Amino acid sequence: MNDANDKAKNTLALIPARGGSKGIPRKNILEIGGKPLIAYSIEQALKAKNIQRVIVSTDDSEIMDIAQAFGAEVPFRRPAEYAQDDSLDIDVVRHTLAWIKQEENKQPDAVVYLYPTTPIRRIPTIDRAIEHFYAHPEADSMRSIKMAEHSPYKMWNIDGNYLTPVVRLPGIPEPHNVSRQLLPKAYLQTGYIDIVRSKTVLEQNSMLGSQILSYIIDEPVPEIDYHEHIGDVEDLLKQISQQGYAQSSNSNDIEKFPT
Repeated sequence: MNDANDKAKNTLALIPARGGSKGIPRKNILEIGGKPLIAYSIEQALKAKNIQRVIVSTDDSEIMDIAQAFGAEVPFRRPAEYAQDDSLDIDVVRHTLAWIKQEENKQPDAVVYLYPTTPIRRIPTIDRAIEHFYAHPEADSMRSIKMAEHSPYKMWNIDGNYLTPVVRLPGIPEPHNVSRQLLPKAYLQTGYIDIVRSKTVLEQNSMLGSQILSYIIDEPVPEIDYHEHIGDVEDLLKQISQQGYAQSSNSNDIEKFPT
């Protein structure tokens, strides 16, 4: 086993799941494809060979019970002040690291942050992403990204009655009039997998730090944020089930998701 995998022995998967979701009430335990939404992320983390521990952070008793039933640890209840609409991811991670340090005198090398609202992930992709991160010891964090469908260089803010560009491009005074193919590529962060070193959170008070490694996801990344997303995700889950899509790290299958 190489150094990257050796270090991966101290990797924590953290799944945030507060009870008070607004767009879809009780979203994190909504039944999708025959099981609670959060179950998908838990099962993926448990199957990934480069993740050694899976914790769900929640303020909700029902979510705690469901998470434990699917095999995750729920060793604490998240304090209410970290489970509000405006609570930040760093609050959730910092609280978890503090609990582990206080109760167990341990500290994971890195935290893999898995949003339950992204229920479809390939286990081999998770493992490769973790290995990619540990192969770059200079990185403070890593974000999964995908190519943006719309260029930010063609977007506008409204200032009063007038438009101002969201971003400017040195050397090209009117990028909104330039062919998209001539503009720099832009990427959108996804909820597929984010990784941050514990020391980045604790020492830099940041989920990113100054060195943010990229990991491009060349797969559909469906997310459930609103009711209209549910049908599309369930349809994709059915396609994956019918095609026997590989979910195991032990598989060499590199088949693409159905499109």
